[in-house]
Amino acid sequence: MEQDRSSQSRPPHVLVFPFPLQGHINSMIKLAELLAIAGFKLTFLNSHHNHERLVKFNNIAAHSERYPGFQFKTITDGLPLDHPRSGNWFLDTLEDTMELKMKESLREVLVNSSPPVDCIIGDGVLSFALDVAKELGIPIIFFRTSSPRCFWVSYSIPDIIQAGELPINGTEDMDRLVTTVPGMETYLRCRDLPTFCRKLDLEDSIFMKLVVKTTRKSLQADALILNTAEELDGPILSQIRTKCPRVYAVGPLHAQLNTRLNAKHGESYDHFSNTLWEVDKSCICWLNKQPNRSVIYVSFGSITSTSREQLVELCYGLLNSKTKFLLVVRPNSVIGKDGEGEDVVMELTEKSKDRGYIVNWAPQEEVLNHPAFGGFFTHNGWNSTLESFVAGVPMICWPYFADQHVNSRVVSEVWKIGLDMKDVCDRNILEKMVNDVMVVLRKRR
Repeated sequence: MEQDRSSQSRPPHVLVFPFPLQGHINSMIKLAELLAIAGFKLTFLNSHHNHERLVKFNNIAAHSERYPGFQFKTITDGLPLDHPRSGNWFLDTLEDTMELKMKESLREVLVNSSPPVDCIIGDGVLSFALDVAKELGIPIIFFRTSSPRCFWVSYSIPDIIQAGELPINGTEDMDRLVTTVPGMETYLRCRDLPTFCRKLDLEDSIFMKLVVKTTRKSLQADALILNTAEELDGPILSQIRTKCPRVYAVGPLHAQLNTRLNAKHGESYDHFSNTLWEVDKSCICWLNKQPNRSVIYVSFGSITSTSREQLVELCYGLLNSKTKFLLVVRPNSVIGKDGEGEDVVMELTEKSKDRGYIVNWAPQEEVLNHPAFGGFFTHNGWNSTLESFVAGVPMICWPYFADQHVNSRVVSEVWKIGLDMKDVCDRNILEKMVNDVMVVLRKRR
C-alpha cells in the first residue's frame, strides 16, 4: 500500500470519518470541504442512516459538481433499521455495538480504497480508528468536535478525582471551584464539569470511563485538530500541546469555509447546509419584517430533549418577556409519546400572535447573521456557540450535557458575551434573562 501511494502523481487522498451525530457531521463536512477547495481528494465516510438523511434534505448532486474530488461512502452504524437514534442513544451503543461493527467496516473501506487513502481524519470519539490506521500503516489525525476546554477537562478528570475534587457533595457543592485543571483554575466550577461527574459513585460511570479513554487515546494520533482559533483558546491549546505537540486550531470552521467560498464564488453562493433535518426557510421572510435586534432565537440543537413541563415554562417565559422570538422545536424532541408537547406549541402560537414564529428546524447560520436578532437562547453545543460568537449575537446559556456546561461558563465568565442559566429554567428566570440580553448586553455591541 505504501508503494502504491508514493508511486502515483495525484492529489493526496484523505478519508474523513465522523461520529454519526449531526453536530459531528456538520463540522467535519466543513473541514472536508476546505480540504477539497485546497485540492485534496476527499472520501467522507458516513453511516447509511445519516447519509440517507443528507441526501433527503440536501442537494448532494450540486455538492458533487462543486467538489469533483469529493465522494461519499457509507457503512453501518451497527444499529437496526428501526432504532430511533434519538436522545442519548449513542451512550449505550458506542462500545458494545457501534465499535464492533464500524471498526471492521472502516478497515474494509480502507483496504479496498482506490486510490489508496493517504491520511485518515477520524472523529476522536471513534478511537478505534487509531487501531485500524496503525494496523494498515496509514497516518491518522483525530478531530475533536467539542470545545478545546471540554477536551482538556475530560483529559484531566483522573487528576481531579485523585486530588479529591470529585465526587461532588450535593447541590451546595456545585459552585465550588475546581483547581486541578491547568489554565482553568480561576473559573471552572463543579457544575461546569460534564454531567456524568455529578454521580456519587464515579467507579460506576461507564460513560465517564469511555470519555476519559477516548480523550487520552486521541493524543496518540499523529496530530490533533480542534475547531477553534488561537485567539479564542490560546492558553488551553498551550496546555494540550504539553501532551500532544501537533495540535492544529483550524476554526471557526464555518467562518473559514464561508470566507473561502465567498472569495471564490461571491456572497450569493448557495452553501451546502449538511443538515440531517428538513430546513424551514419561511422564517427568513418573517424575520425580514422585524426591526433590527428585536428577536431572540431559541434552539437547542439536534440532540437535546425537553420535558413537557420545561417546554411550558420556556413558552411562558418567552410570552412574559414581551420579546419577539423564533423558536425551534424539533419533531419528537419533547420526552414522552409521539407528538408530546404539540398542544403547548399550538397554544404558544395562538397567544404570541405576530410576536413569535415556530419552526421544526431553522437555517441557523443564516438566522444568526440576520440583523433582526438580538440574542440566542442556546444549549451551547460547540457549533452553535461558535456560530453565535462569530455573528456577534449574545447568548442565554442553558447547557444540557457533554461540553455544553463548560462552554456556557466560557461564554459568560471568560468571553463575557452571555448569561449562564445554571440548571433551572423557569418562566421567571427566562423572562428576566431575555430582557437582560435584549436590553443590557445588546447595548455593548
